[in-house]
Amino acid sequence: MREPRGVRWTRRAVLGFLIVFTGLPLYAMATSALKPLGDVQRDWRWFPSKITFRPFADIWTTIPLGRYFLNSLIVSGAATVLSVTIAIFAAYAISRYRFPGRRLFSVSVLSTQMFPGILFLLPLFLIFVNIGNSTGVALYGTRLGLVLTYLTFSLPFAIWMLAGYFDSIPKELDEASLVDGNGPIGTLLRIVVPAAMPGIVAVAIYSFMTAWGEVLFASVMTDSGTRTLAVGLQEYSTEVQVYWNQVMAASLIVSVPIVAGFLLLQRYLVAGLTAGAVK
Repeated sequence: MREPRGVRWTRRAVLGFLIVFTGLPLYAMATSALKPLGDVQRDWRWFPSKITFRPFADIWTTIPLGRYFLNSLIVSGAATVLSVTIAIFAAYAISRYRFPGRRLFSVSVLSTQMFPGILFLLPLFLIFVNIGNSTGVALYGTRLGLVLTYLTFSLPFAIWMLAGYFDSIPKELDEASLVDGNGPIGTLLRIVVPAAMPGIVAVAIYSFMTAWGEVLFASVMTDSGTRTLAVGLQEYSTEVQVYWNQVMAASLIVSVPIVAGFLLLQRYLVAGLTAGAVK
């Protein structure tokens, strides 16, 4: 059936608007990063009067951006790996087994997403400080503490999403795997996980992006040695100067891991969307 002309032009207009809506901020960011600081502080110009790559070199010396970058990679990567790993086993148990308190556990996991994150800030801060005072295990101001903090709101979502995805996988595959001699863990790792890979990748991307760009908890739970990029970028603003061209350059650098990861894992997401459409 041929698509009506009005629908076709409407789709083109909407896509064109979305391209302009997302492209203009990126263009402004890129051009500002290529301008001298004086040009950025003057009236806005669509084209730089002078192109310079100096801001991309200065961003590493104005603040310890390399250390912040490493902190973000370690914290985001660890939070993602732990969140996905724990969520896989928890979601598989919810999807495949019936046990006392199963429904209550599922509802409790989902209900945590109803509360704003700021409600957990003070309790987590007090818990970490008390644990450090009583046991000597430092959590406040450490990468480990920040990883545990991010698990509090990425893990419930990961469990809830993967449990729904596992429910869509036929249980007959599990039964066939058990007949072949695989145990429950072998069935999960050899059958269910490969079949659920698009959902797992989507959860991993969500967990990583949430931890990578989080500001509120990182600004309270870290110190100068464990500060992440989302908080560290604020240091380009001093009492007497704001290095806007370096802020834009650093923002472009910061977005590289997210864009690269999304492009590398895109085929899994496309496969998941295709499978969902077929079902």
